[in-house]
Amino acid sequence: MAIVPAYSPDYDTIVYETEHTYYVKELAHSMIERACIEGGATCEGRRDAVSKLINVSSKIPIPIDPLNHIYAFPTHSPSKFECNWIFYHHIHTFKKLSNKTLITFMNHHQLTVDITHSTFEKQVQRTSFCIVRLTQRPVERKRRLEYV
Repeated sequence: MAIVPAYSPDYDTIVYETEHTYYVKELAHSMIERACIEGGATCEGRRDAVSKLINVSSKIPIPIDPLNHIYAFPTHSPSKFECNWIFYHHIHTFKKLSNKTLITFMNHHQLTVDITHSTFEKQVQRTSFCIVRLTQRPVERKRRLEYV
């Protein structure tokens, strides 16, 4: 559901999954990179492709494994320590809390992130557009083949 930085000397990252929470001695970016490789491409390659597809140059959503519908987006620049990675399909709702956003996930777990509601909403929209662009391609290709 989310990968967040830890402010602890014992672990680097907190990973929230639907059934468990893990405290991991590995940085979030490293985990995202490894997951992208397991999904068939480098994180940098996916970032470049999405940047061109949706015409965005910062805080680019990452299709970690598009075949399995795993998409994540950063709350801040991935180079910043405070960057959280939110997994799109786990979001149920999100609402404004001053200059922060409260996310409620599908399993009812809640997480407050230090990002404005409008910025969070923009990231959700970017990720949605990314998903549409990537899932449209096979349909368009099939349509073109049918008319040849």
